[in-house]
Amino acid sequence: MNLISSESKEIKAPPAAVWAVISDIGNAAAVISAIKDIEVLEPGNDGGIVGLKWKETREWMGRDAVEVMWVTDADEPSFYETRAESHGSIYKSRLELAPTPTGTRLAMTFYCQPQTVGARLMWLLTGWMARKSLCKAIAQDLEDIKVAVENS
Repeated sequence: MNLISSESKEIKAPPAAVWAVISDIGNAAAVISAIKDIEVLEPGNDGGIVGLKWKETREWMGRDAVEVMWVTDADEPSFYETRAESHGSIYKSRLELAPTPTGTRLAMTFYCQPQTVGARLMWLLTGWMARKSLCKAIAQDLEDIKVAVENS
């Protein structure tokens, strides 16, 4: 699995407050500016977040991108991991919370694993551009989350 980006942001709120925002996937479009729509496809298992599956429409490189994602692992309020499979690749992300003296450090790590020859070729040719765009998008998502948590 190739690491594409890892970014973090300090938020002046306890982990439970940050968790409440980041685990409310159904309302993510109200928090994250790049997300245009969320459609929850399957609820989490036993009322938790693991197993939650959704379709997300977000602005990506000037266009609408639609991806189906699901939560594969979680430990409230420490982290959750998601997975998506699209365009011949597997994408995994992890949102991790760590308490700090002034609040919470929220980190997001994003990985990509091309599965097909076409996907490998695309990453060889355009991976640098996608990586740069992803770093920028993740930084903005984290900033949007910070603003939402600190203003709630």
